[in-house]
Amino acid sequence: MEEKEKLTKYLNAIYQNIRTAIQSIEDITPKTDNKELISELSKEQDEYNCLAKECEAFAKAEKIEGIKDNNFIEKAKLWASVNMSTMMDDSTRKIAELMLIGTFMGIITCMKDKSDHNGVSKELDELLDKLYTFERKNIDRLLPFLEE
Repeated sequence: MEEKEKLTKYLNAIYQNIRTAIQSIEDITPKTDNKELISELSKEQDEYNCLAKECEAFAKAEKIEGIKDNNFIEKAKLWASVNMSTMMDDSTRKIAELMLIGTFMGIITCMKDKSDHNGVSKELDELLDKLYTFERKNIDRLLPFLEE
């Protein structure tokens, strides 16, 4: 596989992980009226948007065209999952649980992507490490909402 193709694949993996988190927050925030949780999710969304912009800047600098968001089917599955999961229980605790599950999935994806793209780009490794660290911190910030 050509170097640029490897870069593109790695960048898209990171970008899609970030976009999944952003969409999850967009889908789940309207399900709660807990102001503290809404505030936390808003802060997380802002940081994810910054990370997405870093991906876009990397793509531009490397002349990578076609950085890809998740496809329609993936977005629809996520939306449906959120709506099904909150249909009977939209408590703060349930929303936090769903966000924690998503965050853990994001962390797992980070670890797998780093392994799958070993040696492709130090710059993308650093961006992925930033995402991983941010998501680890999100867990600590979301856990207290399970007690509500």
